[in-house]
Amino acid sequence: MNNENKKHKFHVNGMHCASCVLLTESELKELPNISHVKSSLKNNSVEIEGDFGEKTEGEIMEELTRLLKPHGYTLSLEKQKRDKKLSDFRIAVPIALLFIALFIILQKVGLVNLVNASKVTYGTAFVIGIIASLSTCMAVVGGLLLSMSATFAREGDKVKPQILFHGGRLISFFVLGGVIGALGSVFTLSTGATFGLGLFIGIVMFIMGINLLDIFDSTKKAQISMPKFISKRAFALSKLNHTLTPLLVGIATFFLPCGFTQSMQIYTLSTGSFWNGGLTMLAFALGTLPVLALVSFSSFSIKNNKNSGIFFKTAGIIVILFAILNIINSLVVIGLIKPFLNF
Repeated sequence: MNNENKKHKFHVNGMHCASCVLLTESELKELPNISHVKSSLKNNSVEIEGDFGEKTEGEIMEELTRLLKPHGYTLSLEKQKRDKKLSDFRIAVPIALLFIALFIILQKVGLVNLVNASKVTYGTAFVIGIIASLSTCMAVVGGLLLSMSATFAREGDKVKPQILFHGGRLISFFVLGGVIGALGSVFTLSTGATFGLGLFIGIVMFIMGINLLDIFDSTKKAQISMPKFISKRAFALSKLNHTLTPLLVGIATFFLPCGFTQSMQIYTLSTGSFWNGGLTMLAFALGTLPVLALVSFSSFSIKNNKNSGIFFKTAGIIVILFAILNIINSLVVIGLIKPFLNF
């Protein structure tokens, strides 16, 4: 019997960022009859090449959708008009404003100190970690974790791999964050360079916030991401069944394409200190821990929840406001404006 590979192209519904590209490609490549996969964020599509026998395109689409649906993606032959759910803003805006008001009140009475004019504190990093763990940008880490968990669950080992994964993740974020901070000590940042770095971080966060709103497609292409060849290695690790695999996968998550992680990595460079850089990244990783722990032992996914649109829009507004504060603080550093709200 002669095998014949054919190319097929499908539209992907639910794709938001570079993480989605990596996750869809990784999952589809697991099918033995597929020889090539290429996802595109620009067109929200996936091209595959493989041998599907006498199956129609509709049957192939349904088969691939069953594989991707647990991650929040569905395939279609025609591009579907996306519901931007603008009505969600009626709930999201008041919640976000209430959060910011509470934040400002706590800031003013001195109970918390999340943001100031010169640096991102550990509290800020922890809060950003919480938001990141519930965002679509962290879907790739959740997908990686679920993939690894499934591999070990087949052997009846469910707890030890999770401990090694999360332990490896926390340790790597502290050590590698510290290394980045130490590298920053080699360079003495001028006032102009500090302003430029702060402005860049603010812009990166602003773009991530806009993408969380899920109403503009053009900004998705502007989000920074880790080179794909590095991220692919992490997914390859998750398919191995070796005692140290969970530990290595946890370490590898430091290099995955999450914009929140990368914005924090950029910031740690400006700390110029191993301890400050390490503790900042550790605080961020601790913020992501509760949700990732839920992912470890369940199929929890806020992305597939009926109220996910409200959450993402609320988180997007909060991230945008954090970004604006960061940009304002950058302007304070170079003396263009006076300190804003005494942060």
